[in-house]
Amino acid sequence: MPHQPVDYERNHKLEVPKGTEASQSRLLVLCIDRDDDIGSKGGIETPVVGRDQCINAGTRLAIEDPEDADANAIFAAVKHYEELVSKGYAAEVAIVAGKFNRGIEADEKISREVKAILEKYDATGAVIVSDGEDDETVLPVIQSRLPVVSVQRIIIRHSRSVEYSYAVFGRYVKAMMYDPQYSKFFLGVPGALLLAGGLAVAFEQTKWLTVMILAILGGAFVVRAFDIDKAVSSVSKMGPTDFIKLFSVIGGVLIILAAIANGISSIPPNIPVRDMTVLEILANKDVVGGFAKGTITLLWIGIATVLGGVFLGNWLKGSSREMSDILRLVVLGLLYIPMVQFASVLTEGTSPFTLISSLLIGLAVSLVAAAFFYQRYRHRHPRDSVKH
Repeated sequence: MPHQPVDYERNHKLEVPKGTEASQSRLLVLCIDRDDDIGSKGGIETPVVGRDQCINAGTRLAIEDPEDADANAIFAAVKHYEELVSKGYAAEVAIVAGKFNRGIEADEKISREVKAILEKYDATGAVIVSDGEDDETVLPVIQSRLPVVSVQRIIIRHSRSVEYSYAVFGRYVKAMMYDPQYSKFFLGVPGALLLAGGLAVAFEQTKWLTVMILAILGGAFVVRAFDIDKAVSSVSKMGPTDFIKLFSVIGGVLIILAAIANGISSIPPNIPVRDMTVLEILANKDVVGGFAKGTITLLWIGIATVLGGVFLGNWLKGSSREMSDILRLVVLGLLYIPMVQFASVLTEGTSPFTLISSLLIGLAVSLVAAAFFYQRYRHRHPRDSVKH
């Protein structure tokens, strides 16, 4: 059990409307763990429903990581549940969790778990218990399922002594030194910079030192910003649908690169492109038209390969995004003819009114398709909102 005391910051007060008995309310006390510490550290699958089950889950998490605030939030949720029961409310307590990387996938998982709980326990309102603002960002997800009547934030009361401050600082330093999540950035990047500087001095190539430093920093920022390191490490955990998406993305990118090369080779050879500025190239309709005419078909095939792989992966997984994926493919197909006509206007001097008419027809078909898929989605998922 966590040894640190807990403060409760009550953002909302639970109020029963006048003339309404407490017994008429069926409340769900919901503890939210958006980054799934309970699963990654405690090895517990969510949702967890019931007082004893929540206590066991909180105890397991506290044993694995006594300093994790989510354990305190779980016990606080159980305490709120007991208080509501003692006041005559019909209540239930449960734990839902997202995913380690948070984001949309975590929120979707929380939404599914809340839906599963409500299928077994018909609640009229929710009391949300969390340990910070990050968990509370999923409030709109909860509110789409049932009304939120109260939000309780758990704040851990820390010691203010100087010794404790040094201890906390020491823990952060230890995390930066030995925790792979932090050490690869706080130690790896400075280490790579020092190594590059030492090699540049040793081989008397200090003129390249600035370039090396900028390249290392830029690469580190790109890797961290787009979670490339996590994507690479998650390859071993990929399922069949993930491999389909990966193959389609790589194949689509290769086709797009081939499209660009084909477009460059389609530029009339008698035009001195190398001697022209960027503005002169963009203003030359023969250059732009030739490049577009040689690029469009392969470019559209490449984009369709990527979107088709994503659609196939979501369809095999049973994801609700499949209709949006189909709509993207439809819009991509409708844009192909206008793009071909645009290239013809530049290279052959055809009438632009043909391009305008095809754009209007494509827009009308896109609106009809969007309305069709919207209605179909509403029939299949009457309680969910459409995802764009």
